[in-house]
Amino acid sequence: MAATDPAPVILILGDEELLADRAVSEVTSAVKAADPTAEVHDLPGSKMELGELTRMTSPSLFGDRSVVVVRSAQDLGKDVIAEVVSYAAHPADETVLVLVHPGGVKGKALVDGVKKAGAQVVSVTKVTKPAERLAFVKAELKRAGRTIGADAAAALLDAVGNDLRELAAACSQLAFDTPGKAIDEAAVARYHRGRAEVSGFTVADSAVEGRLGDALEQLRWALSTGTAPVLLVSALAGGLRSLAKVGGAPRNLRGGQLASHLGMPPWKIDRVQRQLNGWGPEGLARAIQAAATADAQVKGGGADPAYALEHMVQTVVASRTGR
Repeated sequence: MAATDPAPVILILGDEELLADRAVSEVTSAVKAADPTAEVHDLPGSKMELGELTRMTSPSLFGDRSVVVVRSAQDLGKDVIAEVVSYAAHPADETVLVLVHPGGVKGKALVDGVKKAGAQVVSVTKVTKPAERLAFVKAELKRAGRTIGADAAAALLDAVGNDLRELAAACSQLAFDTPGKAIDEAAVARYHRGRAEVSGFTVADSAVEGRLGDALEQLRWALSTGTAPVLLVSALAGGLRSLAKVGGAPRNLRGGQLASHLGMPPWKIDRVQRQLNGWGPEGLARAIQAAATADAQVKGGGADPAYALEHMVQTVVASRTGR
């Protein structure tokens, strides 16, 4: 796919959320680069009704380009799937349709149908093997114009864990904060002193549970002890994504079936289910948007990362309670 000419229908297939989000961003950025006035429609499959795709892809009076992103496309209804598959065979000239599907049996008719219709497939399968995660770390730093040795990359994995979003955030911050071209074990050790992950998730838990005072106190302590703002945002964003995943899971699944469906250990599901008390879909959407805004601000889009983080925490807590 050329940077300025995305395919008219793109199927992003796989369960690695970070890579799926990046693939969506690459498509929308390419369309926006070619036409800054292009409109982007981004909605979950569960909210898409019959006829909505036709409405969003109908030619406008001024011939403007548009992008229609359908996330969690496995949740589309049968009649909507039929509409999407029919559209994929004869897509509109000025619209790029992006379908995000995690793979698996649910919604397989959509996957098979749009593939047969000629959609471009972008695979974003889960990175599970240690060697693949090491390769990911090296690739992330290469994107930033840096290099990292195998031992340093392994040390980073040990310090941060296996979540690709956490790893990407850690790589970004290492590249930004450490001098020189090569990043060695000493740099990883200096940066990750065992506090970042703990303090980040402590702040996240307090915020999603509505304990504003605790969350702000923990946030300020984390910042004062050197925890990178980007890791704090990442931890809270991860907590909110967990709420969304568990909250949106089929109600008929329990125990091991639910854990398998979500790809989460049972103990974590139990904790997230408790944290869901007080949350609704609209509030969760606002909180996730607040985390996305803070992420952009702490990566250079704002003048004061500490203020951006505090505002994010306040918005998340307010979104939970509906204030």
